[in-house]
Amino acid sequence: MTPLFRLLTAAFVVFVASSCELVAEEFRAGAAVVDVTPDKLPVLVNGGMTSRSLDKVKTRVHARAIVFADSKSQLAIVVVDTCMMGRLLLDDVKALAAAKTQIPADHILISATHAHSAPASMGCLGTDADPDYVPFLRERLVEAIAQAQSRLVPAQIGFARTNAPEFTALRQWIRRPDRIVEDPFGNQTVRANMHAGANLDDVTGEAGPEDPELSLISVRTKDGAPLAVLANFSMHYFGDNDISADYFGLFSEGLRERIAPGTDFVGIMSHGCSGDIWRRDYTRPESWNPNLTIEEYSKGLLELAMSAYQNIRYESDLSISMAEERIPLKYRVPNKQLLEWSQRIMAEVGDRLPKTQTEVYAREQILLHEAQQTEVVVQALRLGDIAIATTPNETYAVTGLKIKAASPLEKTMVIELANGGDGYIPPPEQHPFGGYNTWAARSAGLEVQAEPKIAQSAIRLLEQVSQKPRRPWTLPMGLASDEILKRKPLAWWRMNEFHGALATDSSGHHRTASYEAAITYYLEGPESAAFCSGGVLNRCPQFVGGRLVADMPDMKDQYTISLWIWNGMPNAARDVSGWLYSRDHDQGMSRFGEHLGIGGTSGNQGRLVFQHGDGTLIVGKTEIPRWTWQHVELTRKGQSVQLRLNGNIEAEGMAPVVAIPSVFFGGRSDNSNNWEGRLDEVAIYGE
Repeated sequence: MTPLFRLLTAAFVVFVASSCELVAEEFRAGAAVVDVTPDKLPVLVNGGMTSRSLDKVKTRVHARAIVFADSKSQLAIVVVDTCMMGRLLLDDVKALAAAKTQIPADHILISATHAHSAPASMGCLGTDADPDYVPFLRERLVEAIAQAQSRLVPAQIGFARTNAPEFTALRQWIRRPDRIVEDPFGNQTVRANMHAGANLDDVTGEAGPEDPELSLISVRTKDGAPLAVLANFSMHYFGDNDISADYFGLFSEGLRERIAPGTDFVGIMSHGCSGDIWRRDYTRPESWNPNLTIEEYSKGLLELAMSAYQNIRYESDLSISMAEERIPLKYRVPNKQLLEWSQRIMAEVGDRLPKTQTEVYAREQILLHEAQQTEVVVQALRLGDIAIATTPNETYAVTGLKIKAASPLEKTMVIELANGGDGYIPPPEQHPFGGYNTWAARSAGLEVQAEPKIAQSAIRLLEQVSQKPRRPWTLPMGLASDEILKRKPLAWWRMNEFHGALATDSSGHHRTASYEAAITYYLEGPESAAFCSGGVLNRCPQFVGGRLVADMPDMKDQYTISLWIWNGMPNAARDVSGWLYSRDHDQGMSRFGEHLGIGGTSGNQGRLVFQHGDGTLIVGKTEIPRWTWQHVELTRKGQSVQLRLNGNIEAEGMAPVVAIPSVFFGGRSDNSNNWEGRLDEVAIYGE
């Protein structure tokens, strides 16, 4: 090596080291808290059906901001103690903040905590925005962003997550088909609704999955001094008296007291996807404590957060990125008849605010008719290998789960009610179930396809900011799954889809089945530890009258039907509790088909029932309890039929051979007494 080469090599090493140190120092962060408690009381407050105001302050409300910067760009995140904020107000705030800080408007994320006890900054249902509070809030939000930017220092960042299932649960439940109730327009359409699980006799099961993940993004100075923690959790709100920041504010202040008391540390709780989530677990009535205080709830959640916080590992050599899409969406506007009905009602109301649910929804129809369409904002940002996606809605937990599952970055949180307050967006398959979350209003008025459009936008933006493709989602295989494959099934539907209309065949034979309407998806399935490795939950659909349909021309006269069942109907609710499997011609019954179900009031209550079209009946001996997972097998060897329940022989008999290729799961071929509950791991084996 020549002296000149050694000199150049040494200079290059010094240059690379210096460059690395420069990059490590270029990631910066700053955080600030600004009080947004109104100085003029009383103030209008969102969160109820009709208008209300409050004149006392229990806990002050705040805007909490973090600004991040690298050598190329800056971005801001603001979380506000308020129920909802409209896009037009937030666009105005972003424009003002951009002029003041030079942070681009599309690099500013502003979200609401959804506290139902905070001042109203937008109109919703019977409550209008408080005219004095809106300009006050606008000014304070700009101030929060500017203050956070002014405190930028070299920083490090880390991520942690834990699960908090005891602090969140599904509040949206499927009602029994014989317990449908009326909507505000006088029609019996409500097949699902919030808190219907309070009377378990009225319901068949939850309408979707919960998301118990509590995630944390922790920021500290390069020297290790805590700067901020941004938490994210899916629980709608606790509920509080007077003006209050709800549990979001208590949690945020609790972080500061536990991590860095007496400092400018900023704790933040952002709102996860919880449009169908609340804290009461209706599946465990004995666990409900009506005397639990908001302080006790917040403290328990904090303890879990702090356990996760202690194990965070930090990175400082990182870049940031942010992207935004604006999507035009239509409102579900009233038809002529409904509009005229609404106009007649509001003509009688006159200039006063609506006082009843009927008046509220009549006014909402007129407002939707006048607006016709809107624009929603979706964002994604990246902080090193950590990602955040947003929705401007009250978003169901399943939507947040599907965004996180597809995200190119494993460390992803989803913040809802960000950059707008555009109402509930149930997945399209849940719109026909009706209920408050679907009743057309500014609180739930977007087109039926809004949820997939917004979810796909968020995933697409995550791909953009990470420069990586989305992750394919499949359930990992467990020991029980391996055993099914060893038996070489003709078809095996794991039924872990996020949505319909196709059920993937995991046997390798590509016999895709089709979901009909009236099914909801991604609930917890049976035996997760057996069917899935790595602590992943097994997933399955909830049948609400629809069926899984497949064509199996190679099913001869020797086969086994294997499936896991979870019956949501009481055994004494109707003639047949529900049909599980059917092999016959669609939309009818012939003398040559076969059907398997659970008996009801017409006989054989709660027991397996095999029925052949010629009148043959084979009945099990064990009454199957409601809301429990059971494994059922039907084995045919020529005319010999055997029924098994959890591996034990329930019944045997003889029935003519069936040669019809069409098979149905979750209902009979004629759609009589279709299944109300869950099915999973449906497999068909040959000889």
